[in-house]
Amino acid sequence: MRKLIYGMNLTLDGYIAAPGDDIGWSVPSDELFRFWSDQLQATDLSLYGRKLWQTMSSHWPTADQQPDATPAEIEFARRWRDMSKVVFSSTIDEVDWNTRLVTGDAVAEITRLKAEDGGPMDIGGATLAGAAMRAGLIDEYVLATAPVLAGGGTPFFTALDSWVNLNLVETRTLPRGVILTRYETRR
Repeated sequence: MRKLIYGMNLTLDGYIAAPGDDIGWSVPSDELFRFWSDQLQATDLSLYGRKLWQTMSSHWPTADQQPDATPAEIEFARRWRDMSKVVFSSTIDEVDWNTRLVTGDAVAEITRLKAEDGGPMDIGGATLAGAAMRAGLIDEYVLATAPVLAGGGTPFFTALDSWVNLNLVETRTLPRGVILTRYETRR
């Protein structure tokens, strides 16, 4: 059975985007970027909701060709473009870059994918991850918490029907006050 990991950058008050989908609050560093790149390399399959897919696919497919791209950005772009991805959406009808589109029941498809043999999967996008969270499908949460308060926006965590108990696996302080924490779901 595959492991499903939900991880993103978020504000101290728990938002992955401020109102208007603004992510200008993020506190980037080379170390944080390398962490996410290493996570991507260790992932067999990435699952995306439509909004995050559109954000990622508007930049990363050609980011390695930009004249000011750093070696880390080039590596991430190539990893992202080449890895297997699934996008869940009923409003788009075409995807590229080693990606498959699923228009049906996301929870049923994620459950099916988890049951397969293979390496870890990651999931991104608040709506998609929220559905997987409510269905009890997420095995690990990775939070890169920035020392910023957004006051509103898109929350990392969704409303749940019942508690989810977690075990702390790792805590690390990164440059610029970002705290990285990893939790496993206690089953």
